[in-house]
Amino acid sequence: MPRFIVTGSYTSSAIKAMLETPSDREAAARAIVEAAGGKLESFYLTTGDNDFSIKVTIDDVTDLMAGLMATAASGAVSNLKTIRAFTASEFTEIQKKAGKIAGSYQAPGG
Repeated sequence: MPRFIVTGSYTSSAIKAMLETPSDREAAARAIVEAAGGKLESFYLTTGDNDFSIKVTIDDVTDLMAGLMATAASGAVSNLKTIRAFTASEFTEIQKKAGKIAGSYQAPGG
C-alpha cells in the first residue's frame, strides 16, 4: 500500500485553542486519516519549519488529499506538504525498472 509523509504547521488560532484546552492531536490526525480510508502509521510533533509530521498508508492519494483539504478548511493547520515515501526494497525495484528502460531515453544533443 502506498505510504505518504505529510508535514504541516498549526495556525496561531489552533495553538491558542490548544493552550486553552489541551487535546490529543494524534487522535485527531488518526480520525481524519481513517475517515479518508487510510491508516496513520506514525505521528510526531516536530521542531523546525513544521509543527508535525505524519506517516500514512492509503490506497488512493485522492482520498488522502480530500482528508487534508478537510483539515485545512478547519483553519487549524497550514503549510501542508505531502510526499510519497518508498521503502528500500521498493526503491531497489524502481532501480531495476529504470535500468531496463534507460536505453529508451535520448538526452538532448545525443
